[in-house]
This record gives sequence, C-alpha cells and structure tokens, in this order.
Amino acid sequence: MSAPAFDPLPDLLIAVPVVIAACRAGAVLFRRLGQPPVIGEITLGILLGPSLLGWLSPSFQHWLFPPEVLPYVGALGNLGLLAFMFLVGLELDLSALRGHGRSAVAVSQASISLPLALGSLLALGMYGTFAPEGVGRLPFVLFIAVSMSITAFPVLARILTDRGMYNTRLGSLAMACAAVDDVTAWCLLAVVAAVGASGSLQDAALTALWSVVFLTVMLLVVRPLLARAAERASRAVESTVLVVLFSGLCLSAFVTDRIGIHALFGAFLFGVVTPRGSRTVEISAARLRAFTVPVLLPLFFVSTGLKTDVALLTGNSAQWLWAAAVLAVAALGKWGGSTAAARLAGETWRDAMSIGALMNCRGLTELVALNLGLQLGVIGPALFTILVLMALLTTAITSPALTWFRRPPVPDDPQDASAASQNLPAASQPRPAASSPSGV
Repeated sequence: MSAPAFDPLPDLLIAVPVVIAACRAGAVLFRRLGQPPVIGEITLGILLGPSLLGWLSPSFQHWLFPPEVLPYVGALGNLGLLAFMFLVGLELDLSALRGHGRSAVAVSQASISLPLALGSLLALGMYGTFAPEGVGRLPFVLFIAVSMSITAFPVLARILTDRGMYNTRLGSLAMACAAVDDVTAWCLLAVVAAVGASGSLQDAALTALWSVVFLTVMLLVVRPLLARAAERASRAVESTVLVVLFSGLCLSAFVTDRIGIHALFGAFLFGVVTPRGSRTVEISAARLRAFTVPVLLPLFFVSTGLKTDVALLTGNSAQWLWAAAVLAVAALGKWGGSTAAARLAGETWRDAMSIGALMNCRGLTELVALNLGLQLGVIGPALFTILVLMALLTTAITSPALTWFRRPPVPDDPQDASAASQNLPAASQPRPAASSPSGV
C-alpha cells in the first residue's frame, strides 16, 4: 500500500502567517528607527533562518519550516517577487531624465563603471576561495562585478517621497540617475544569467538572440496592443484588467525563463511596456501591490534568510576580512563614483555626497540579484551570506547619511543656505530631515 501524498497546506497555514507577522513587525520597528521598512523585513527574514532561530532552537525552526514545505514557501515568495518586479518596471519613469539627461547619464554610468571595475578586481582575488566547483572565471567575475553596481530604485524612490524630496531638483536628478542605473544593471544581469546558464559561447549567443527577439516583440507588438487595450479599459471591469496584468507578467516571465535569462526579467519587461496614465491600470496595479508586497514578498525574504547563515563566517577571520573588503569596494565604487561624477557635473559637494548616498542604496534589488546568482550556481552559500550582509548595511546607511548631508547649513555659509533653499521643500526647511521617516 502506497504512502499517502504529502499535503503542505497545514504547514503553510502556520508558516505563512508567522512570516508575514514577523516581517510586518520588523518593518514597523525599523521605520520608527528612521530606516526603510525593507531593512526590517530583510533582517527578520535572516533572523528566522539558521543565523539566529536555527542556532537558538533547530528543532523549532525545523517544525516551523519543515524541508518538505520550503519549496512551496519559495514558490509563493517567487510569485510575489515576480509581481514586485512588474511593479518596478511599471514605475520606472524615464521622464525624470528631462532636464537632467546629461548629468543623470554621467552619474549613473560612473556609479556602474567604477563598481564594475573594482568588483572585477575583487572577484579575481576571491575566485579561488569562493567560486563553487565547476564555475568558470568569467561568469563568477561578471556576477560579482554587477552585484557591486546595483541601486535599489524602489527603495530610493520611497526614501525621497517620505522625506519630501521627490519633486525637488535633487530628488529628480537622483531618480533619473537611478532609472538609468536600473535599466543598465538589469541588462548586465541578463548577460550574466545568459553566460551562467549556458554551457558554451554558442549557447550564450543563442540565448542573446532569442532575448533580442523577445524584446522586439514586447516593444513592437505587445506594447501597442496594451496601449490600445488601456484606452478602452475605462469601460472594462477593473478585476478583468488585474487578471490580464497578472497573467501577462506570468506569461512574460515564463518566456524569459524558457529563453534562459530568468523569469524575473520577463515580469520586469512586461511592467516597462505596460502603458501609464490609465486610471484602471493604476487601480489594478495598486491592488496588486496591496496584496503582494505585504503578504507574498515576505515569503521571499524568509526564503533568502533561510539561505543566509552567518555561522558560515564565524571562526574564520579570513572570511570576515573578505566581507569587509566586499563592503569597502561596494561603498567606494558606488558612493565614490556617484559623488565624483556629480561633482564634476557641477553639483555642490553637499548635493554630490547626497546623490552618492542615495545611489549606494541596494535593498531588495540586490537580494533579487543574489538569489539569481545562487540559483544559477555562480556563487555559494558563504559568499551569498557576505553579499546579503553587504546589501543590508549599504541600504541601512542611506537614511542616516542623507540626514547628515541634508542637515540645515550653518548661518554664516550662504552657499550652503542657497543650496538648501533649492533642494529642500518649503515644508521641510524649518526642521531637520531626520524627523522624516523613510521606508519602502
């Protein structure tokens, strides 16, 4: 007599609400501390993993997250991640480049090229220690270089909004830089995915060819169809539009997954080609966000946390030295490159350092990339843990650094006073920016 099939539902009915509640509590706590809520969600995801809960009570963690249920938790989290990537693509507003095009391109490319160069040198030194067996030098170096150059576009937008800086000149320039950075980084990640997933240069070239075909179809066929549908969407049932958007992002993700450049690129691209300005589309996107971000996305955070084990670094001083090197290279390349480029573009030191701090914010976008690298087998668990800690720390420093650089200038410095009047909204001038919460 065959054994009864495993039913994951009872375990999910316990694990899901625990994860959602824990991540929500972390988000609220860290928001009160002046940090983006995503920092709290990432931190709680890590604490529910082997780094704390598994260390304090392995039996309880095993009961809460039995191995048989982890694939289901991961699948639900990935659905939330795909929906989130669609929303990121939908909110990617390249109109922010107007009036800032030259400066934005200069700053964003400097904030990518310098981390790419420094990350490549770092990766060459780390290859012998951290590269999994069988991984070629090229995909390993490419992935580490790209992971150093990522900016969290959604987190940056929320920080600027909560501080009342979104519509200021500095905020518009930072958003324009992040938009160019985001597009460039995802294109580079697609290249890394193609190289990492392909067994030969011929396979990688074929993947690239199919990617170009898919991109062409999305821009020339799908985008016009969606635009015409959006014009008539006001007469459609809003729930139908939501179904169309969710189905579209899933099918687009399926195609890119079959091509070999990972499903998240398809969801992101479907968001990019979805028309803006339609009230029905905006309402449907808001409904999608209202469910996926607080309910499904925390499952992605805990899936990441279960793969993150700080114990892999304990007892080995060399590992911590590499972790310090990764953090230093990440901050120097991103913050330093952005600051230098902004200063050369004519910004004051105060504004240039503020832009550098914002571009150094990595957040959820970095976690997406790191999970991609782990899934492709380009990096192993120890390096994954190091890079997750780097993403957490570089994101956490953004708000305090921005508060420091946007503090009210001293009265006897007219140049700083003039800069403050140009970059801070009227409502926020009487008080320090530190009083404004930031989050995502």
